[in-house]
Amino acid sequence: MLLHWLIALLVLVNFGLGIYMSDLPRTDASRFMLYQFHKSVGLTVLVLSILRLAWRLVNPIPPLPQGMSPLLRLSGHVSHFLLYFLIVSIPLAGWAMVSSSPIGLATPYFGLFSWPNISYLATLPTATKVANEDMFHDTHAVLAYSALALVALHISAALYHHFVRRDDVLKRMFPGTEVGDAA
Repeated sequence: MLLHWLIALLVLVNFGLGIYMSDLPRTDASRFMLYQFHKSVGLTVLVLSILRLAWRLVNPIPPLPQGMSPLLRLSGHVSHFLLYFLIVSIPLAGWAMVSSSPIGLATPYFGLFSWPNISYLATLPTATKVANEDMFHDTHAVLAYSALALVALHISAALYHHFVRRDDVLKRMFPGTEVGDAA
């Protein structure tokens, strides 16, 4: 639960920050600092997402409530798979974009240490790096907007379960709640 809510919060903060930063003029004094913060938050999402995937491999998925149609079950599993894919691939695309930058700066992870660039991408010829940076930028943006749409669907589904189906799907995502056996 902690990883779920922490990753969700960081993803939403980073999406808002990404939108805000994209409108800043290059001359804005806060732009560099905001980009470094955005990258540090994104790398944190990557690390937490890998930890969450490891947790999920060790701990089985809680059973879905009885009475759910096969299509609803499939939709739930597919959307969760896509969310896991996105919370890993968005920061990876961002890291690849930064690593492909001809500028070659490592990310000062919250000012604590330098997060290294991906060495393979960082050592490519400049023309290739520029093309890669553009491609990874576009990929990063498309994945981020896809995640936003999927998060909206995810929240809608949780509310649907709570208010329409009146099952325990949403309740079991809050600490300290007792839910019955869903199987």
